[in-house]
Amino acid sequence: MIRLSKSAPLMGFGRVSMRGIRFGTLALAFLLLSATRWPTPIGAADVTAANSASTAGSISQGLRRILDGNLDSSTPIAVSDLRAMQGHVHTLSEKLKKCTVGVRVDQERGNGVMSSAWGSGVIISKDGYVLTAAHVAGQPNQACKFTLHDGREVDGKTLGMFRTLDAGLLKITEGAEYPFAELGDSSKVNVGQWCIALGHPGGFQEDRGLVLRLGQVKNIVEGADLPDNRAITTDCTLVGGDSGGPLFDIQGRVIGINSRIGENNSTNMHVPVNAFHDGGAWDRMLKGDAWGHLPGQRPWLGVGQDERSTEAKIATIAPGSPAEKYKLQPGDVVVSFDGRPIGDFAALRKAVEDCHPNEWIRLKVRRASGTIEEVGLRLGKKSE
Repeated sequence: MIRLSKSAPLMGFGRVSMRGIRFGTLALAFLLLSATRWPTPIGAADVTAANSASTAGSISQGLRRILDGNLDSSTPIAVSDLRAMQGHVHTLSEKLKKCTVGVRVDQERGNGVMSSAWGSGVIISKDGYVLTAAHVAGQPNQACKFTLHDGREVDGKTLGMFRTLDAGLLKITEGAEYPFAELGDSSKVNVGQWCIALGHPGGFQEDRGLVLRLGQVKNIVEGADLPDNRAITTDCTLVGGDSGGPLFDIQGRVIGINSRIGENNSTNMHVPVNAFHDGGAWDRMLKGDAWGHLPGQRPWLGVGQDERSTEAKIATIAPGSPAEKYKLQPGDVVVSFDGRPIGDFAALRKAVEDCHPNEWIRLKVRRASGTIEEVGLRLGKKSE
């Protein structure tokens, strides 16, 4: 029975366990009163169909009206609606929990001191590739452990990560075939559509198992550094340990990865799943590349652009910046960044953004005299 938590936001159905759904009288009354329009309730035939539904193709037409997330008709307004959703989500959850895993990454923090990062992940291929959050994965090529849905532990390793979007890739290294989830298209996610978040809040607990939250997409966050300029926020409450777990659409396709809580626990951030393959990200992660920076950890070089130049020409040097410390000068043109050619200032800015604070980099610069010099420097952290 999946129970409605007393502390959960009612419209999202809040935090629930994996044992079924029980909707209390108060929750039902709230849902009935919250409906702004009054479409025809789902009938008994739809309830029967929902209880046996396991794929998108077998969802009844009436239930699809609710689950598709149309804001004019997505609110359940009758007990039959709730029962239809209960049957669909319960059946779907049995499939989804088999590909959701607990993740533990042990890392050395210096002086031989080890610490563990706990989180969640989702298997997306039968040979054991796992999507998670970059802040769970930590660093490439680290040993990690996965806890499967039946409590078994298997070995794995961390691969690459795109820190700016908090996207990380892991791999189960014990050879076997694993149940896996289908990937969706996060560019097609709409505000108001129903979604399911899974994870291990507080870390894996054998006596509790996975925790499921049923909710709705609340916002599509815009940002120049985001794939399709989008990120996803929902009312599926996340807590520590949920990071890296999957966000599914109501058909059971992965549309995002749990990342972090926003300003409050009703605003929860999810990495759009497209971030894992857009712009060549998948190939870089497979190779073990780590690039970008985690939220609040923006790298800083401290140079200003010469707007009159089409090259990466420096006009100003910020006082106290790494650029000043390592003797960059106005009039210098950056032609290479860690071996990558730099054609203009936008390319230089992007190269810096792909790093993290305290990272050591090597620049090739053309001085005003025309000579090419190599400059090694350590990036700083930009004040927010």
